[in-house]
Amino acid sequence: MFERIIIAEDQEIYNNSLRKTLEDMGIPKPDYAFYCDLTLAKIRKALSDNRPYDLLVTDLYFEPDESARQLPDGAALIKLAKSLQPTLKTLVFSAESRPGIIRPLFDDLHIDGYVRKARGDAGVLKDALERIARHDRYYPKELRSAAAQQNMHSFTNYDKTIVRLLAEGTPLKNIPDYLAKNNMQPAGKSSMEKRLNHIKSAMNFTNNEQLVLFCREMGLI
Repeated sequence: MFERIIIAEDQEIYNNSLRKTLEDMGIPKPDYAFYCDLTLAKIRKALSDNRPYDLLVTDLYFEPDESARQLPDGAALIKLAKSLQPTLKTLVFSAESRPGIIRPLFDDLHIDGYVRKARGDAGVLKDALERIARHDRYYPKELRSAAAQQNMHSFTNYDKTIVRLLAEGTPLKNIPDYLAKNNMQPAGKSSMEKRLNHIKSAMNFTNNEQLVLFCREMGLI
C-alpha cells in the first residue's frame, strides 16, 4: 500500500472524507495542499529530499482567489507532476461527471484512477486506492457506462461528420451537399438519412438532439 500521499484539495469537507478513508485503510497521514502550485512545489521538494510521494490525489477544479497562481487546474498539475516524477500514481477525486472530460485524463495524462465526489464515495475511494496499489486502473462508473453505450455503435469519420454538422446547426437537407463537396460517400440524401437512422436505432435514441448530446459528452465531436 502507499506510504507517502499528497492531496490537492481546497474543500475541507472532501479533505475530511479522504482523511477518514485513508485512516480506515491504515495508510499513514498524507500531506495536504490547498492549491496546485503548492502541491507541485511539495512534489519537487520531496524528490530533492529523496523522499518521493507514492500517490497524488487531486481535484480537477479549484476556487479562484487573489493569489498569483501558474497552474489553473488539476489536469495541469498532473501533467507537470508526471514530468517531474513519471512513476507517480495519480487519482482524480472530483465532482466532474462528463465522460468527455474524464476520458482524456486516462488517454492523455495516463491517470491511474478517477472517483466522482458523491454520496457514499468513501467506499469507492477505498476500492480505487486498493486497485491502484495493485497497479490496476480504476475507471468510474460514468465512464464505464458511457463506454458500454458507445460500443453499441462504432462511429466512423463519416458518422462523426454528420453529427458534427447537426451540432453546428446545419440543416439536414444541406448535409448531402457538404458530403459531396468533401468527397465523403455515400453523399445521397436518402443514404445519409438511412445511416443517421441506423445510428439512432443502434444507440436507442429517438431524435437527433439525443445523439448530438451523447457525442458531445463522449468527446466524439
